[in-house]
Amino acid sequence: MFRVLTIAGSDSGGGAGIEADIKTISALGGYACTAITAVTAQNTLGVFGVHPLPAAFVRLSIETVLGDIGADAIKLGMLANEEIICGVAACLPAGVPMVLDPVMVATSGAVLLPDGAIRALSERLLSIAAIVTPNLPEAAKLTGLPVDTEAEQVAAGRALLAMGARAALIKGGHGTAEVLSDYLVTPEGVEKISMPRIRTTSTHGTGCTLASAIATGLAQGMALSEAVHRARRYLQEAIRTAPGFGGGHGPVNHLVVEKCFT
Repeated sequence: MFRVLTIAGSDSGGGAGIEADIKTISALGGYACTAITAVTAQNTLGVFGVHPLPAAFVRLSIETVLGDIGADAIKLGMLANEEIICGVAACLPAGVPMVLDPVMVATSGAVLLPDGAIRALSERLLSIAAIVTPNLPEAAKLTGLPVDTEAEQVAAGRALLAMGARAALIKGGHGTAEVLSDYLVTPEGVEKISMPRIRTTSTHGTGCTLASAIATGLAQGMALSEAVHRARRYLQEAIRTAPGFGGGHGPVNHLVVEKCFT
């Protein structure tokens, strides 16, 4: 069993963050360890409170896990503030593949990362992650470029590589087309990954889920492209079979088994 350390916030509604990560990693056959950066009060209707944990405690959590259990991959999610980002960056191990999901705004629209923290994320984490996985608004925020068309998705991915990223997956889920396209941009080229849009409000935590699924694939020794493709198939089936909880943006079905989407 391969180990995945997820460093992210806790979602009291269970659809995103640490809770989504643990379920995703477990569903795909990994062993999840955690370092919680913040606790949140949220449900499908929105985020009603965010309480970041002390940066020193977040760092202690990471060092405690890595010093004993270890990790075959690391997923970075909501990092809450600049102090936590700098503390996390200071204790991440070399040689372990990391997936950076630059969580900035919740599905409900709540801002989860202030501007100073976004700069710290770009400067301290972008270059050490194996891949960064922004959605369209996050890609625009990171690069300062418009990201409204598929050509602009590719341009944003290339801009992130120019900023130091090793690879970028520019996710198209915020677009309006009936076929949604993600673009995997690496120094070797560009790969388009398309899926039919599923008309649903069950989209809470999709970014967390995808990033954790990619991290699990990397932990299991998959090549980056293979890990991304499996993660995308898993997420599509998780959305398709979502339980329909809540009156807003509900969670996906993290417990979908692999035989359903391979």
